[in-house]
Amino acid sequence: MMQLKNYQTIAIDELLGKAKKLLSYTDNKKLIFKAPTGSGKTIMMAEFLKQLCEDKEIKTPLSFIWTAPRQLHEQSKNKLDHYYEPSRALRCSFFEDLDGKRIDQNEVLFFNWESINKEGNIYIRDNEQDNNLSNVLANTREEGRTIILIIDESHHHATSEISQNLIKDIGPKLTVEVSATPTLDGVADERVSVQLEDVKAEGMIKKAVILNPEFKNLIKDAKVQSQLSKQSEEIVIELALKKRKALKEAYAKEKIDINPLVLVQLPDRKTSLEDVIKDKVIAILKDKHKITTENGKLAIHLSGDHENLENISKADSEAEVLIFKQALALGWDCPRAHILVLFRDWKSIVFSIQTIGRIMRMPDPDYGHYTNEILNFGYIFTNLDDIAIQEDIARDYITVHTARRRGDYAPLRVPSCHSKRHREKTRLSSFFIKVFLQEADAYGLAKKIQKKSKGMSVNFISDFKAESVDALVGQTITGNKGIKMTGFDLQKYFDYFVRKNLSPFHPEDRSIGRLKEAIYYFFDQKLNMKYEDVQEEVVEMVLSEENIQHFVNVIDQTKTKYRDHVSKREKELDYDDSWDVPESISYSSAYAEIDHKFKSIMQPFYCNETSIIERAFIDFLEKQSHIHWWFKNGDRDAVFLAVPYQENGDKKPFYIDFIVQMKDGSTGLFDTKSGLTRQVAGPKIDGLNAYIKEQNKKGKNLFGGIVTNTDPRKFTGRWIYFNKDSKALTVSNDNWENLVF
Repeated sequence: MMQLKNYQTIAIDELLGKAKKLLSYTDNKKLIFKAPTGSGKTIMMAEFLKQLCEDKEIKTPLSFIWTAPRQLHEQSKNKLDHYYEPSRALRCSFFEDLDGKRIDQNEVLFFNWESINKEGNIYIRDNEQDNNLSNVLANTREEGRTIILIIDESHHHATSEISQNLIKDIGPKLTVEVSATPTLDGVADERVSVQLEDVKAEGMIKKAVILNPEFKNLIKDAKVQSQLSKQSEEIVIELALKKRKALKEAYAKEKIDINPLVLVQLPDRKTSLEDVIKDKVIAILKDKHKITTENGKLAIHLSGDHENLENISKADSEAEVLIFKQALALGWDCPRAHILVLFRDWKSIVFSIQTIGRIMRMPDPDYGHYTNEILNFGYIFTNLDDIAIQEDIARDYITVHTARRRGDYAPLRVPSCHSKRHREKTRLSSFFIKVFLQEADAYGLAKKIQKKSKGMSVNFISDFKAESVDALVGQTITGNKGIKMTGFDLQKYFDYFVRKNLSPFHPEDRSIGRLKEAIYYFFDQKLNMKYEDVQEEVVEMVLSEENIQHFVNVIDQTKTKYRDHVSKREKELDYDDSWDVPESISYSSAYAEIDHKFKSIMQPFYCNETSIIERAFIDFLEKQSHIHWWFKNGDRDAVFLAVPYQENGDKKPFYIDFIVQMKDGSTGLFDTKSGLTRQVAGPKIDGLNAYIKEQNKKGKNLFGGIVTNTDPRKFTGRWIYFNKDSKALTVSNDNWENLVF
């Protein structure tokens, strides 16, 4: 089971809080959940529904209806079945699976939205078995259950008139619309959104999708015009397969058995042209590249033509190319898909996050991004003449420009650092088990607990009599008969105990299982009681009145020690001992090419919202005859250069603004500052100075510091820099040096 990411736990908590609030009102409400393609919308919804059912503040039993377009409801049901398999928290059903023509408590009814909308549908109209939606809803409400409607991929159908009427007929207490691109006119009582940057940062999706790499793309009248548009279909396919080969080799170097997949997408509209394009692609693949359906390297997913699809989603599937249509692939999940190919027969297309969704996912979300950057991107190859990029999150996700490192670059090979990714703030890692056993020893748990438990029982009130209602005033009525708890009920109570004691860690299945495992290890190692052999006895001992507080105490101490461990790890950095300027950098359509920047090591030089002082500094660098090249550094992950510095005892990466290579072989590291106080800039100054001194001792030839201009408004004065101890930094800049190259 995939571990929940930090952004997922935050979104689930927000969904839960807002859903509970909306359910408390008397009238029906709507909640919109916006999450990018590849962020794990279905998993987040599955965990949200589970926690909603288990929440003690929800006083009425819940039943759910999950609708989706095309065949996506079947895929969603399979995912939720798998997710709920360990806990059995909810039951997932189709119409034919319902017992008693009703949706039971904590049951999810899945159906296809288009088919339910069709006039005369068997599930809508009256039939001899009374197995229609109206009857099912009436039976469900009659048993006192609240109905919640989930509309998956809501942008496809939720806003149509017939759909709105159907929603009214269902009459859910709460409607949750789920989409990567909800309609702008969708009126909602509450909204929950997941940001694309958070999904990328967790390594769930690729860093970006690059449009026509190796070819120059121009933006004119908000449309992308590419040099590749002049090329033939044979060339487009050849380029895609060449990139596929490079990806395959990169995976092999990482010792990862993944066979990257090329997607050839045909237009959705059904015309005779579809068969012409399909036959042409098949012929090119067979004659030029020996890729056929017969040898298993080609798969087809078209209406009435399904070939080699059985293992298409497996990482090591033989299929190298898949011909498909977007309409048929809605919700289709194949994380090894890396490359998308489209031909000019499309005439024109608007690239949206839905269009590129099939190549956004990372193959292994738990692993995240790879060391080799080529594997962290998706690629589009197309000879389309007219490409528009939708003004949704795709605008910043699709990169249309690529700058490449100049051929006269000599390796720097200098150390760099970046922040480690930490996923332990809201979930438990295996280290928790080790800490639990240590704390159990320190507490003396094995000696303090009672070895022979009386078992667990629940009391209920039996044969209670009162002479009148008045006689009950002020009385406490307690259960007088007990039933011993065993089997499934005992295990459910144990699950509740573990979940309750996990806070502040998120009660996802992985963390619940981790705490259970810690307790089982304790009994195995300290009391020689193997959980597999004496399962019920172990659980009874934990939950018994004599022992339960001791386990609560040890769990609490373990959480404190574990949080301290996580806090220390958050301050750690990852180091790269041999950083170099990246070979290429991709940019979205929000960036523009800046002409006449001949000394930039990256060509062409693209710029977005560079600050005024940075622009002025670039103009200054271009005029210096002793400079070989300069590099405008970025501010993220391991791609760009960062030096370590300390602030309030924590180590952090400092991404300097500029790297300047001199013709004499020395290298300058500069960060432009405008109006920063010593308090803000001081730790970074000291970090940069320490880095330069340390590297020069090892034979490097570095210099630099923070740089500014004596004219803080127009930047037409002298350029000066500061490379001393931060304690010497003054507001007057009187001890700064002139920057002369």
